[in-house]
Amino acid sequence: MTNTKLAIVYYSATGINYQLAQWAEEAAKNSGAEVRLVKVQELAPEAVIEGNPAWKANAEATKHIPTATSDDLDWADAILFSVPTRFGNMASQMKQFIDIQGGLWAQGKLANKAVSAMSSAQNPHGGQEATILSLYTSMMHWGAIIVAPGYTDASIFKAGGNPYGTSVTQGQDGKPVEDVKDAVAHQTKRLIETAGWIKNGRA
Repeated sequence: MTNTKLAIVYYSATGINYQLAQWAEEAAKNSGAEVRLVKVQELAPEAVIEGNPAWKANAEATKHIPTATSDDLDWADAILFSVPTRFGNMASQMKQFIDIQGGLWAQGKLANKAVSAMSSAQNPHGGQEATILSLYTSMMHWGAIIVAPGYTDASIFKAGGNPYGTSVTQGQDGKPVEDVKDAVAHQTKRLIETAGWIKNGRA
Protein backbone atom coordinates (compact mmCIF):
# COMPACT_ATOMS: atom_id res chain seq x y z
CA MET A 1 0.00 0.00 0.00
CA THR A 2 2.99 2.30 0.47
CA ASN A 3 2.97 3.72 -3.05
CA THR A 4 -0.80 4.04 -3.46
CA LYS A 5 -1.88 7.66 -3.95
CA LEU A 6 -5.27 8.64 -2.53
CA ALA A 7 -7.13 11.88 -3.23
CA ILE A 8 -9.88 12.62 -0.71
CA VAL A 9 -12.21 15.09 -2.42
CA TYR A 10 -14.98 16.54 -0.28
CA TYR A 11 -17.55 19.28 0.01
CA SER A 12 -18.82 20.33 3.41
CA ALA A 13 -21.00 23.26 4.38
CA THR A 14 -21.16 22.86 8.15
CA GLY A 15 -18.43 20.31 8.81
CA ILE A 16 -19.86 16.77 8.71
CA ASN A 17 -18.19 15.73 5.46
CA TYR A 18 -15.00 17.48 6.50
CA GLN A 19 -15.01 15.24 9.58
CA LEU A 20 -15.56 12.14 7.43
CA ALA A 21 -12.72 13.25 5.17
CA GLN A 22 -10.39 13.76 8.14
CA TRP A 23 -11.12 10.26 9.46
CA ALA A 24 -10.41 8.90 5.99
CA GLU A 25 -7.14 10.82 5.83
CA GLU A 26 -6.07 9.40 9.18
CA ALA A 27 -6.87 5.83 8.11
CA ALA A 28 -5.12 6.26 4.77
CA LYS A 29 -1.94 7.57 6.32
CA ASN A 30 -1.99 4.73 8.85
CA SER A 31 -2.15 2.38 5.85
CA GLY A 32 0.96 3.96 4.34
CA ALA A 33 -0.76 5.72 1.45
CA GLU A 34 0.19 9.10 0.05
CA VAL A 35 -2.78 11.39 0.67
CA ARG A 36 -4.12 14.64 -0.70
CA LEU A 37 -7.10 16.05 1.24
CA VAL A 38 -8.82 18.67 -0.92
CA LYS A 39 -12.15 20.48 -0.95
CA VAL A 40 -14.14 21.49 -4.01
CA GLN A 41 -14.75 25.14 -4.76
CA GLU A 42 -17.54 26.86 -2.84
CA LEU A 43 -20.29 28.23 -5.09
CA ALA A 44 -22.69 29.68 -2.53
CA PRO A 45 -22.89 33.48 -2.23
CA GLU A 46 -20.84 34.99 0.57
CA ALA A 47 -23.98 36.59 2.03
CA VAL A 48 -25.60 33.17 2.46
CA ILE A 49 -22.54 31.76 4.21
CA GLU A 50 -22.25 34.82 6.45
CA GLY A 51 -25.90 34.37 7.46
CA ASN A 52 -25.36 30.82 8.73
CA PRO A 53 -23.07 30.68 11.81
CA ALA A 54 -22.21 26.98 11.37
CA TRP A 55 -21.44 27.39 7.69
CA LYS A 56 -19.31 30.47 8.35
CA ALA A 57 -17.41 28.70 11.16
CA ASN A 58 -16.63 25.71 8.96
CA ALA A 59 -15.46 27.97 6.12
CA GLU A 60 -13.06 29.67 8.53
CA ALA A 61 -11.87 26.36 10.02
CA THR A 62 -11.05 24.88 6.61
CA LYS A 63 -9.32 27.83 4.95
CA HIS A 64 -6.06 25.87 5.02
CA ILE A 65 -7.46 22.98 2.97
CA PRO A 66 -6.40 23.26 -0.71
CA THR A 67 -9.07 23.60 -3.40
CA ALA A 68 -9.41 20.46 -5.54
CA THR A 69 -8.08 20.58 -9.10
CA SER A 70 -7.93 18.22 -12.07
CA ASP A 71 -4.30 17.57 -11.16
CA ASP A 72 -5.41 15.91 -7.92
CA LEU A 73 -7.50 13.40 -9.88
CA ASP A 74 -4.77 12.80 -12.44
CA TRP A 75 -2.23 12.21 -9.65
CA ALA A 76 -4.36 9.76 -7.69
CA ASP A 77 -4.59 5.99 -7.97
CA ALA A 78 -7.73 6.11 -5.80
CA ILE A 79 -10.32 8.81 -5.15
CA LEU A 80 -12.64 8.98 -2.15
CA PHE A 81 -15.50 11.45 -2.38
CA SER A 82 -17.48 12.81 0.56
CA VAL A 83 -20.50 15.01 -0.10
CA PRO A 84 -23.81 15.98 1.53
CA THR A 85 -27.11 15.26 -0.15
CA ARG A 86 -29.21 17.98 -1.72
CA PHE A 87 -32.71 16.70 -2.51
CA GLY A 88 -31.38 13.17 -3.04
CA ASN A 89 -28.49 14.24 -5.22
CA MET A 90 -24.93 15.42 -4.66
CA ALA A 91 -24.38 19.04 -3.67
CA SER A 92 -23.96 21.35 -6.68
CA GLN A 93 -20.42 22.22 -5.62
CA MET A 94 -19.32 18.61 -6.12
CA LYS A 95 -21.36 18.24 -9.30
CA GLN A 96 -19.67 21.30 -10.78
CA PHE A 97 -16.24 19.88 -9.96
CA ILE A 98 -17.10 16.60 -11.68
CA ASP A 99 -18.63 18.42 -14.66
CA ILE A 100 -15.39 20.27 -15.46
CA GLN A 101 -13.29 17.11 -15.75
CA GLY A 102 -14.04 16.66 -19.44
CA GLY A 103 -10.43 17.30 -20.38
CA LEU A 104 -9.11 14.47 -18.21
CA TRP A 105 -11.94 12.19 -19.29
CA ALA A 106 -11.24 12.81 -22.99
CA GLN A 107 -7.61 11.82 -22.45
CA GLY A 108 -8.66 8.59 -20.71
CA LYS A 109 -7.00 9.72 -17.50
CA LEU A 110 -9.98 8.94 -15.28
CA ALA A 111 -10.41 5.37 -16.48
CA ASN A 112 -9.41 2.59 -14.07
CA LYS A 113 -9.20 4.89 -11.07
CA ALA A 114 -10.48 3.13 -7.93
CA VAL A 115 -13.29 5.27 -6.51
CA SER A 116 -15.60 5.23 -3.51
CA ALA A 117 -17.96 7.71 -1.85
CA MET A 118 -19.50 8.80 1.46
CA SER A 119 -22.46 11.05 2.20
CA SER A 120 -24.55 12.78 4.86
CA ALA A 121 -28.01 14.25 5.40
CA GLN A 122 -30.02 15.80 8.21
CA ASN A 123 -32.20 12.76 8.79
CA PRO A 124 -31.71 8.98 8.50
CA HIS A 125 -33.58 8.67 5.20
CA GLY A 126 -32.62 11.99 3.68
CA GLY A 127 -31.12 10.71 0.45
CA GLN A 128 -27.66 9.49 1.49
CA GLU A 129 -27.81 6.32 -0.60
CA ALA A 130 -29.25 8.12 -3.65
CA THR A 131 -26.50 10.71 -3.37
CA ILE A 132 -23.76 8.09 -3.44
CA LEU A 133 -25.43 6.29 -6.34
CA SER A 134 -25.72 9.55 -8.30
CA LEU A 135 -22.02 10.07 -7.87
CA TYR A 136 -21.27 6.50 -8.93
CA THR A 137 -23.24 7.11 -12.15
CA SER A 138 -20.65 9.73 -13.12
CA MET A 139 -17.87 7.34 -12.16
CA MET A 140 -19.24 4.74 -14.58
CA HIS A 141 -19.01 7.29 -17.36
CA TRP A 142 -15.37 7.84 -16.38
CA GLY A 143 -14.66 4.14 -16.67
CA ALA A 144 -13.55 4.20 -13.03
CA ILE A 145 -13.71 1.11 -10.84
CA ILE A 146 -16.25 1.55 -8.05
CA VAL A 147 -15.15 0.10 -4.72
CA ALA A 148 -18.23 -0.09 -2.50
CA PRO A 149 -17.80 -1.37 1.06
CA GLY A 150 -20.68 -3.81 0.78
CA TYR A 151 -20.94 -5.81 4.00
CA THR A 152 -17.27 -6.69 4.24
CA ASP A 153 -16.75 -5.64 7.86
CA ALA A 154 -18.72 -5.46 11.12
CA SER A 155 -18.11 -1.70 11.29
CA ILE A 156 -20.53 -1.22 8.39
CA PHE A 157 -23.41 -2.68 10.41
CA LYS A 158 -22.44 -0.54 13.40
CA ALA A 159 -22.53 2.54 11.18
CA GLY A 160 -26.06 1.84 9.94
CA GLY A 161 -25.49 -0.74 7.20
CA ASN A 162 -25.11 1.30 4.02
CA PRO A 163 -23.40 -1.01 1.48
CA TYR A 164 -22.79 1.76 -1.07
CA GLY A 165 -20.57 3.88 1.17
CA THR A 166 -20.42 5.24 4.69
CA SER A 167 -23.29 7.63 5.37
CA VAL A 168 -24.25 9.62 8.41
CA THR A 169 -27.07 11.65 9.88
CA GLN A 170 -26.30 15.14 11.18
CA GLY A 171 -27.71 15.64 14.67
CA GLN A 172 -29.13 18.80 16.16
CA ASP A 173 -25.71 19.50 17.65
CA GLY A 174 -24.17 19.47 14.18
CA LYS A 175 -22.29 16.22 14.81
CA PRO A 176 -22.75 12.71 13.36
CA VAL A 177 -25.52 10.68 15.00
CA GLU A 178 -24.19 7.25 14.02
CA ASP A 179 -20.86 5.77 15.07
CA VAL A 180 -19.14 5.73 11.67
CA LYS A 181 -15.43 6.34 12.28
CA ASP A 182 -14.53 2.65 12.01
CA ALA A 183 -16.64 2.25 8.87
CA VAL A 184 -14.87 5.22 7.27
CA ALA A 185 -11.51 3.64 8.13
CA HIS A 186 -12.56 0.27 6.68
CA GLN A 187 -13.92 1.83 3.49
CA THR A 188 -10.74 3.87 3.06
CA LYS A 189 -8.42 0.90 3.60
CA ARG A 190 -10.49 -1.28 1.25
CA LEU A 191 -10.27 1.42 -1.44
CA ILE A 192 -6.50 1.74 -1.03
CA GLU A 193 -6.02 -2.01 -1.11
CA THR A 194 -8.09 -2.38 -4.28
CA ALA A 195 -6.26 0.52 -5.94
CA GLY A 196 -3.00 -1.24 -5.11
CA TRP A 197 -4.19 -4.42 -6.82
CA ILE A 198 -5.17 -2.46 -9.92
CA LYS A 199 -1.89 -0.53 -9.99
CA ASN A 200 0.29 -3.60 -9.46
CA GLY A 201 -1.71 -5.63 -11.95
CA ARG A 202 -1.08 -3.06 -14.68
CA ALA A 203 2.64 -2.70 -13.93
